[in-house]
Amino acid sequence: MVPTIKSVAKRAGVSTATVSRVINEQGYIRPTTAERVRKAIAELNFRPNIIGRSLKTARTRSIGVMIPTLANPVFADAVAGIQDAAKTAGYTIIITATDYCSDSEFASVHTMLSNRVEGLILTVAEAENNRLLDQLDAEGIRYVLLYNQPCSRGRSTITVDNVAAARLAAEQFIAFGHRRIGMITGDPTASDRAAARRSGFIAALGDAGIHDPPIVEVDFMNMALSAELRNLFSAPLAPTAVFCSNDALAIAVIGLLRGLGKKVPNDVSIIGFDGISVGELIEPSLATIEQPSREMGVAAVQHLLDRLSGDASQQAKILPHRLRPGGTAGPVSPTATSTPARIRHQTV
Repeated sequence: MVPTIKSVAKRAGVSTATVSRVINEQGYIRPTTAERVRKAIAELNFRPNIIGRSLKTARTRSIGVMIPTLANPVFADAVAGIQDAAKTAGYTIIITATDYCSDSEFASVHTMLSNRVEGLILTVAEAENNRLLDQLDAEGIRYVLLYNQPCSRGRSTITVDNVAAARLAAEQFIAFGHRRIGMITGDPTASDRAAARRSGFIAALGDAGIHDPPIVEVDFMNMALSAELRNLFSAPLAPTAVFCSNDALAIAVIGLLRGLGKKVPNDVSIIGFDGISVGELIEPSLATIEQPSREMGVAAVQHLLDRLSGDASQQAKILPHRLRPGGTAGPVSPTATSTPARIRHQTV
């Protein structure tokens, strides 16, 4: 007999409503209760549907969009592209944000599917091993990933080569004569993009004989940096250049460096990542790795519509990135030593 939500509830000794909340990751459930439900699901080999079968064939001319946050302009730019392309195709969009919390992804998608969207454009924390994406695949729900790294499962994604892009930032610092180079990055468990940028950056430094660069990790939603920067730049061999894993973080770092009496780029060169337009308005202008976010949003809609029509030949589309020069990055100061720093790896 095919297991049902009722048989799971009976095995776990809970109500069907409790089983539903555990499956959908909605509301508070005691950890011990949630564990009993998950154990019953595993024992019965129960696979819940995210949505009813009738919703899968709905024609609502709407697309669900899930992003980490609208507070970062890079995602707002992508949403603008999505909006334009969807409108041109006669679709509306429903937007949800996860605040970089992977536990919120399931609930966000459930909300959009409950509103009968035909397909999804998603930015998830990590695309390789993702329970939500596994379930969407199993149920035949069409989606396209945006910004996420390509993975071995061949999931459709629109992104840039984050590893190569971060290498470009490192190579620019090295070309400027910097040898003491650090990185400030978001939590790699909240973003496979941050993890890829970190990997590419470290690899490029290693190729140049620069090992164990100082790395500071921060929470994407709470970029409190003053204590970490004070520790980083009070070291005897403090970095003369810092790569920030996104532009919002880079702008915050520049402000805090000024508070510490450090001049950018005379004392510390900064390169960000994203290419948000506000970076060109600050003084000095932000040097950054630019990704075409608006174009990525447009491409995501076009690819999703292709998938909805049955054409899923294109699994990953890598758009070009470029180094946008700016006043925050320049040659190493003549007063700085060129001896490579071997500062121990820092993690916040």
